[in-house]
Parts: sequence; structure tokens; C-alpha cells
Amino acid sequence: MPSYQAPIRDMRFVMDEMLDYPAHYARLPNGDEASPDVVSAILEEGARFAREVLLPINQSGDEEGCLLEGGEVKAPNGFKEAYQQYVEGGWPSLAADPAHGGQGLPPSLAMMLSEMICATNLAWGMYPGLSHGAADALRHHGTDQQKATYLTKLVEGVWTGTMCLTESHCGTDLGLIKTRAVPTEGDAYAITGTKIFISAGEHNLAENIVHLVLAKLPDAPEGSKGISLFVVPKFMPDAQGNVGERNGVSCGSLEHKMGIHGNATCVMNFDGATGYLVGPPNKGLACMFTMMNAARLGVGIQGLGLIEASFQNSLSYARDRLQMRGLSGKRAPEKPADPIIVHPDVRRMLLTQKAFAEGGRMLVLYTAQMLDVVEHGEPGEERDQAETLLGLLTPIVKAFLTEVGFESTNEGVQIYGGHGFIKEWGMEQLVRDARITRLYEGTTGIQALDLLGRKVLMSQGESLKVFTKEIHKFCKNEADNPALKEFVEPLAKLNAEWGELTMGVGMKAMQDREEVGAASVDYLMYSGYVSLAYLFARAAKQASTSLEGDDKAFYAAKLNTARFYYQRLLPRTKAHAQMIQAGASSLMAISSEDFGLGFEI
Repeated sequence: MPSYQAPIRDMRFVMDEMLDYPAHYARLPNGDEASPDVVSAILEEGARFAREVLLPINQSGDEEGCLLEGGEVKAPNGFKEAYQQYVEGGWPSLAADPAHGGQGLPPSLAMMLSEMICATNLAWGMYPGLSHGAADALRHHGTDQQKATYLTKLVEGVWTGTMCLTESHCGTDLGLIKTRAVPTEGDAYAITGTKIFISAGEHNLAENIVHLVLAKLPDAPEGSKGISLFVVPKFMPDAQGNVGERNGVSCGSLEHKMGIHGNATCVMNFDGATGYLVGPPNKGLACMFTMMNAARLGVGIQGLGLIEASFQNSLSYARDRLQMRGLSGKRAPEKPADPIIVHPDVRRMLLTQKAFAEGGRMLVLYTAQMLDVVEHGEPGEERDQAETLLGLLTPIVKAFLTEVGFESTNEGVQIYGGHGFIKEWGMEQLVRDARITRLYEGTTGIQALDLLGRKVLMSQGESLKVFTKEIHKFCKNEADNPALKEFVEPLAKLNAEWGELTMGVGMKAMQDREEVGAASVDYLMYSGYVSLAYLFARAAKQASTSLEGDDKAFYAAKLNTARFYYQRLLPRTKAHAQMIQAGASSLMAISSEDFGLGFEI
């Protein structure tokens, strides 16, 4: 079975030393609740829960999967008991509003807990994970009665939530959904339709499941402008707010999947189920984006957790596995062969995982600060800027970390060699689980279009300028720092190139909108690599000033990881830049005859 130790030392480096989280929390209203002692207790206890409760049921849950009998789904053995411990520990309410039973702590703390959960049992973590997004949607858009009925139960974890968007014929194009909502008595609606790929759509972990469902009213406009959002509980709450009669919603089947076997991915049938409108009519997509944005950040953290899990176990294996001698001579002469960690290519793979884990953690925690300010900060320029940065970084967190997450887990299998292909070691499960992260909550291509088309070009580049100005200021301030020259000079050039590439795509797009789609994925990956370069430069600055302290080995390793990233991973930006500049011509020149289609493309 794989092992796991929460990387608390690295978390604390990023939080306390690099990003100055204590001062960040002090600036937030009620931020004194997130005192250093409270933060330490949360990280330590969260690490224990992940390691001792979730990790032992990860492989067994993957092997058992979920069971559907008579419309009821049973999660793998141990999942329900783990969820009960999670609720009893108060974890679901960590960052929720005290007005609804929450503890009111900053969202960034909950995100650190999420990394630990995703690293130890991704499939289990999806059950409570979706509830946070459902609660956010109701908090922002629900009526007072809906909040009173559902929100406290979701915050407590007594009930769980889902998001029901996708249908078999439409996927991401939600304007094509066929699910209908017909007014009935009072403010109720009868919801009829079928949704697919619904994570945690049916299970036995909680007493009730609150579905947030996209559907169309009888007089709805065509396309995405005609979508409304409804809350549809599995069991109707009674007058006291407790579980009552069964609603007309059921699980029709379970998907047979490549990974995340321990999570119930359901086909959900709504047969005249009673639901209630959330937000204004025909504005459901805007309301659902509240939930989807939370989910996108959550999926990025899934990528990060899987990178860390794969790295830790790959490193342990590489230290112990004996094979061949080092190219420059024996490293362990007392042994029949050297540990494979002495071989350059194994070190390349390990350092790739390490750099993406540490860089990804910096990106998540940097973005988490923006989320804290947006959720808890006072209205004003700082919050407006944080909201702009959060919007810019969310698709990067989601797509970049899941892309390099899949790469890193594959490298884990490679480090193990043939043993990585065998189930008992657990490395192939990480690959299978990682594969879905590039798909759900919007594929990498969808995130890329959101970043380049919606966030950058539609704002005439203003959202990007907020970030690139910050990077420029850092480079200017550190230009004369000899300890950072190897980082600052290439970062400054890339930061300038980022703006030039953006302008180039924007100019081409004015003549041909296909240019945006042609460039978008490479643009997102370029953006991810530059974002991590900025954060590694900041980490190098902090580490370089701490080399004479008690923990100098940690800081030396941080500097070496930053150098590896700059020398061996950051050059990938050159290829992405070249592909961005290549434009759409080679993609769109292929004719319908070449593809064997009966229509023009």
C-alpha cells in the first residue's frame, strides 16, 4: 500500500515565510480566528485524518467500487465510517459562514485540507467536496427559506450536495439540455429529465442528498440564455427540516469508469421530481458558475494532491530499489547494485514531480489568498484586484495542475518500472484517478478558452496586466540582487513575451476568431509555466536569505528545485510560444474530404 506524510513543512514555508499568511490573515475581518496555533492544529489533525483514516481505504475502495441495488448505492467498505468521522470532526464547516453553522475560517485553510484528502483518497474526497460548492451556490443565490432548509445541513455535513449539469447529448454545451421544469403548486416545479456523470449522485454516506439541477422552463429562450437552476432534494424536508418523503429522483445506473472507482458516478433520473427555483428564471448558468468556480479550484487541488502522493512514493521506491551501478562508479559499494536514485534519468523524473508539487502548492496558496480576500475582505481596490486575479488564475489552477498532474503520476509508474504497472503498488491507480481531472468541471480546452478568450481578450488584456505588473515589479526590485539573477532575468523576458503573445493572438483574432481556439491550450500551458516561474523566483528569494539558519538543508533543496525548474521545465515555454504563433492555418486547412465528412468544416 502507498504511504503518505502531509508536506506540512513545505506548506508552512509557503504560507508563513513566502506569502506571509499570518499578516494576510490579520488583515481579514475576524482573521484573528486563524491564529498560528489554530492553523498548526488544523494542519496536524488534517494530516492525521488523511493518513490514518482515508489512506487505508483508498486501494480497497478502488478494488470494491460502488454497488447499486434497488436504486440505492452503497459506497465501498469504510467510506461511510470515514465520513462520519469527518463530520464529527467538524471538517465540513471549517470555512463556512457562522450564520449557517460554519466556523468562519478563511477558505485557504480548507484548501490545504483538500490537498491532503486528494493525496490519500481522491474518490472519497469527492463526496464532501461537492457539498461545498452546493452550499456556496445556495448562499449566494438561494432564498432565505432555501438557506434555512438546506444550507445548515450542508455546512454540518449531515446532507451532501451535487451539481447536475451534463446530459448525454450535450456535454459542455449546456444550452442543449432537455431537462424540463414545469410549475406546479405554489413555488414548486416538477423536474423531468436525465443527467449523466453525476459524481456522488447517490450514496449511503449521508441521510440526504441535495441536487442542484439545471433545467429549462416551458417558456425559456433557446440556448444557454434559457437555463434555470433548481434545488431538488433526494428526500423532501418535513416541517421541522428533517428528512421526509422520497422525492422523484433516483440513480438509474452507475458508470463503469477508468478510475475513481470508490466514488459513485451516476446516471440520475428526475421523474417529475419536486424542485425549487434558485436565483432568477433563465439565469441558472450564472448561478451555477458560483459552484463551478469552486469546483474548478478543487479539481486543480486534486491534481496537486496526486502529484504529491506519486512523488512521495516514487522517492521512497527510488531510494530502496537496487539496479545497475552509477555511470561514474559505485555509489553503494557494500550493496550488489546502486539505488536507482543515483541515475540521472530517474532523478529527472523525481525532480519533475517535486517541482510540480512544490510549484503547484505555491500556485494554489497564492490563489487561495485571493479567494480569502474576495470572500472575507472589505469592499475596495484590494478586493477588486483579488477578484480579477482569482478569475485569471482559476482556469490555470484547474487545467495546468491537472495536466502536469497526469504527467507526474505517469512518471511515478515509470520510476517503479514493471512494478508500477502492477496494482499492489498503487501507482497505476494514481494515473487512472488523475486522468479524469483533465476532463470534469470543464476540459483543458474549455479552461483554455475561458482564460484566453473570456478572461484575457474580452478584458482587452487588463486582467493579465494585473498579474504581469506584479511580476514586473518583483523583477525590477530584485534586478540588482546577485543571488536571484539566474531567476529574475529569464522571468522578466518571459513576462514581457507573455504580453507580446497575447497581443499577437488578439490581433489575429480580430481577423479570424478561430485563432483563439487554435492558440488557447498552448497559451494556458505557457501561462502556467510562467506563473510557477514567478512563484519559484519568490521562493528562491526567501530560501536564499535563510541558508545560514538551522534548516539550511531545506532551503538549499528549495533553491536546487527552483534551478531545476528553470533549467529543465521552464524551457517548455519556447515550444508553446512557437505553437501559439503558428496560428490556425494548419489546423483549419484540412478539408471535409480529408476527414471523410459529408459536410463542410
